[in-house]
Amino acid sequence: MVTDIIKDLYRKEFARLVAVFSNKIGLGDIQLAEDLVGATFLEASQRWERDGIPDNPSAWLYKVALNNARQHFRRNKIYKRKLSDLAPGENTDTLPDPDFSPAAVFDSQLKMLFAVCNPAIASEAQIALALRVLCGFTIEEIARAFFTGKDTINKRLFRAKEKLRDLQLRLEMPPADQIAGRLDNVLHIIYLLFNEGYYSSSHDAILRKHLCSEALSLCGMLAANPETNTPKTNALIALICFHSSRIETRISPTNELILYDDQDSGQWDKQLISKGIQYLETAATGDELSSYHLEAGIAFFNSQPGDTGEKWLQILHHYDLLLQINYTPATVLNRIYALYKTEGAAAALKEMADLPPTNHFYYTLKGQLHEETNPEESFICYQMALNTCQTASERRIIGTKIHTLQQKTALNR
Repeated sequence: MVTDIIKDLYRKEFARLVAVFSNKIGLGDIQLAEDLVGATFLEASQRWERDGIPDNPSAWLYKVALNNARQHFRRNKIYKRKLSDLAPGENTDTLPDPDFSPAAVFDSQLKMLFAVCNPAIASEAQIALALRVLCGFTIEEIARAFFTGKDTINKRLFRAKEKLRDLQLRLEMPPADQIAGRLDNVLHIIYLLFNEGYYSSSHDAILRKHLCSEALSLCGMLAANPETNTPKTNALIALICFHSSRIETRISPTNELILYDDQDSGQWDKQLISKGIQYLETAATGDELSSYHLEAGIAFFNSQPGDTGEKWLQILHHYDLLLQINYTPATVLNRIYALYKTEGAAAALKEMADLPPTNHFYYTLKGQLHEETNPEESFICYQMALNTCQTASERRIIGTKIHTLQQKTALNR
């Protein structure tokens, strides 16, 4: 009981406390802020097991965290260094207490979001740091999300925090004339964070959902601030909402990936779809057409049940525009699939003729396009996809395609 409550509070309050303390003592001491908050949760775990859970656990955490901070500064040299920043005549017996009001917490978290997503920090380290200090993920959870060890994550975090110290950044919003440029990087990191959850092949379904919900929460923080509530911000929120509406039907009870055509559209989250539509309409108020707008548009059509030609024509049109803005091999393959749904396999294969092989998605798509007219070639493509696939879940899907093809054509190799 106590352990479950601590875990839930850790997810909700860790990042808020770290942000507020970092805002008070400086971004260069972010590790100290983490240590103070971590000690508070450890104390909560020990005392609540002994004395019982307080009536207001969150308030208890904030009070004890503040007391821990006061004690730390009184007995360490850093206290004197911080006091030197006070104006002459100010009280030097106590360090001014952090402000834990909702407005101050929000302000601190928003500033932290921009600090963490500084382009001077390597992208992977930015994501790890965002998961740690903005989302309250443990080192173990971050390691699982990245399919790597705790030592690797600790090294990334150490380098990122060292960079923050070297840059001598203050925990503050960028100047008004720099927000737009910095916002692009913040949105990109949130986009990568969401993809880490939505497209991850991790077997931890709860972790994947947490990643997606945290990305949505961070975007909501940007939308709540007038300076960062831009059309692109709203487009990214719409994109996340549309994709998240299908997340429960995308993974089976046994943690197997369920392909789009096999998902139960009746179980898609209609409330999230409706929310996505509202944000997409808000995003349309600007004069910029970003990749987030187009990807959100594609995700909207994919959140609508049915397999009509009109639906796939709209998706194909969005992919045509997206390739002009952000050309990637994955977008090319997705566009070819949309072409197949609108004009048939022959037209799609013609598009693939000069396309170099990239990954197992390439071979899987080519195998599907050859199924009806050239089953032998289809079989070869699926075998190539099987050989180049990295995850067990996707190998099982490709294996099922091979088995179905053999049954249909009596092909036996």
